[in-house]
Parts: sequence; C-alpha cells; structure tokens
Amino acid sequence: MKHDWKPGTMIYPLPAVMVSCGSEPSEYNILTIAWVGTICSNPPMCYISVRPERHSHAILTRNMEYVINLTTVEMARATDWCGVVSGRDHHKFEEMKLTVGKASVVRAPLIEESPLCIECRVKEVMALGSHDMFISEVVNVKADDRYFDSTSGKFDMQSANLMAYIHGNYYGLGELIGHFGWSVKKK
Repeated sequence: MKHDWKPGTMIYPLPAVMVSCGSEPSEYNILTIAWVGTICSNPPMCYISVRPERHSHAILTRNMEYVINLTTVEMARATDWCGVVSGRDHHKFEEMKLTVGKASVVRAPLIEESPLCIECRVKEVMALGSHDMFISEVVNVKADDRYFDSTSGKFDMQSANLMAYIHGNYYGLGELIGHFGWSVKKK
C-alpha cells in the first residue's frame, strides 16, 4: 500500500558534486551541489541549480563558467564541508587542502583530487523559485588517467569510488549489477 506524501524533490540518488568557480585566485570558490544533471547529449549540456543568496551565485553569474567536479568517498568530508560553510568566510581550497587545477577551456579552476572534471559555459540562467538553474554547455572534460580501462578505452567509474547523495546523506556506490542493454542481450 502507498499513501500520499507532501510534494517534494525525491528523485534520488544524485551525484554529490563540488562546483568550482571564479576567474582568478582571489575569487576561487567551491560549492557543493546535488541539484545537478544532464540536459542533452548532443550538444553535451548540463545544469546546476543554486540559491541566489549563496556566495557562489554572484561568482557564477559574473563569470558564466564553472567546473563540475565529481566526488569520491575519499572526498566525502571536503564535499560536505564545502556545502555547509560559506566562501565569504572561508578559503575552501586551502582549508580542505584541495589542489587548484587549471581547466583547459574555462577560467574556473578544477579540483585535482576529483577523478572527472566537467568544464561548463553557461548558456542561460533561469529563475525558478528557491534556486536559479544555470543551463550550460559542456566545453571540455578532464579525466584522471588512473581510471581509464586500457582494455575498453572507457573511464572506469566503479574504480573511481564515486559517491552519491540521497535525501540528506552521502553513500558510496554499490556493486555493478549490469550495463546498458544487458537485459536484452542475446546469449
């Protein structure tokens, strides 16, 4: 049996990502976001949703570029911390001992500890209520060589030890149960 529950955003799990922004070191900041996702594959586009009162909102609006840094179980503490303290009061890269990396296309920094860094350029900002959605084109992806499978030539997400966000909690990902199309694959 199921019962009605208040309307809410219950689409979980979501990636817990750290978004890095800023065009020069004095304004570099990290914002932890779970309201993130894919919009389109061709051209590659994604979005992040940010509350207007967040310190990073003004940085994002001013520069219109950012990097989505996927997070790992090893980065869990830094991921949470960067989401609950403000860049107005803290130098997040320095205090969490995260390494500032140079993106290839955008001016925003990337986080070297992240296994996959997605460079984005904002195409449109939509005010939606509690959050503004930054609709963005993916202009480059930087992937850590340690996670490439030499046999398949694919990025091995499982060995990267990524984590997810589920209704206020962080979790490591479980074991592989199949791949796209496995349910209909002929034997």
